Amino acid sequence: MEIRPEVVRGAVASVDARRRWTRGSRKQERLPGEARRIAYLYIAPAFILYAAFNLVPLVQGVNISFYNWDGITPGTWAGLSNYTDFFTDPLIREGYVHVLQLMLFYAFLPIVLGLFLAALLSRIRIRGLTAFRLVLFLPLVITDVATAVAWTWVYDVDGPLSTFLRAVGLGRLVPAQGWLGSFNTALPAVGVFGLWGAFGFCLILFLAGVMKIPASLYEAARVDGANAIHEFFAVTLPGLRYELQVVLVLSLIDTLGTFDEIYVMTSGGPGTATSVPAYLVWRRMFQTSQVGSAAALGITLMLIIFAVTYVANRLMDRWGDE
Repeated sequence: MEIRPEVVRGAVASVDARRRWTRGSRKQERLPGEARRIAYLYIAPAFILYAAFNLVPLVQGVNISFYNWDGITPGTWAGLSNYTDFFTDPLIREGYVHVLQLMLFYAFLPIVLGLFLAALLSRIRIRGLTAFRLVLFLPLVITDVATAVAWTWVYDVDGPLSTFLRAVGLGRLVPAQGWLGSFNTALPAVGVFGLWGAFGFCLILFLAGVMKIPASLYEAARVDGANAIHEFFAVTLPGLRYELQVVLVLSLIDTLGTFDEIYVMTSGGPGTATSVPAYLVWRRMFQTSQVGSAAALGITLMLIIFAVTYVANRLMDRWGDE
């Protein structure tokens, strides 16, 4: 049987084409991996900075927490003794009790008031809502230190608050040492400052969430005879679940990490009436030179924040599933 040359050339060309197609398909199969490697190159600079300024200090802090160290002389091994202070030191326990009390002002009251006003504004329309939102958002734009200085003046014995109370005949309510100098009013005064700052954030977020709830849901609820309370629990609250989750988690983190206002307004005083864990970390680090104890307290606070955040997210997710 005679094999013609053109048949041979056609077969060879077909084999070459198949080989090229196979190599091309293999290259295409490798593209996802190559894309991932390129993506790693893009995020490498940000990860290097994050590791240098966050992960490395974190590892060093964990190491320091196992030593008794004043920051200058060589440290001595302390084991877990710095961590057991969390259960035995009354100042640390008192600091966490103060944080729990501040959660009422930093988390619970802002969320309740924000939900109430958001539900109210979902039923009525008012003029000047944009300007209203701007005023509420101002505390988030100004730094905590600047606003804390201003509120320190407000709480002074001769400040605007005390002057107003004396003018309306309620001067007997003004503490002789000022609102921040009294053991009974110092912590609530700081809490009111936190309420003022957190309320605007909660309301702005809830208002944005209400705007995305379809008006047809409210109309259907009203057709079924739902009143304002039924509308809130059947339409508004479920529609704000994601916003509520964000606000709750951020509020809890902000409360547990409270430092700026305590440092500026009270320095933990009078006595230890307003001491909180974050301020105790700073005080042990820079005032009493208990660097190892400060590191252990900071690591413990970080773990508590992670645990609280995880539990809050799980509870909110379970509520959404139900």
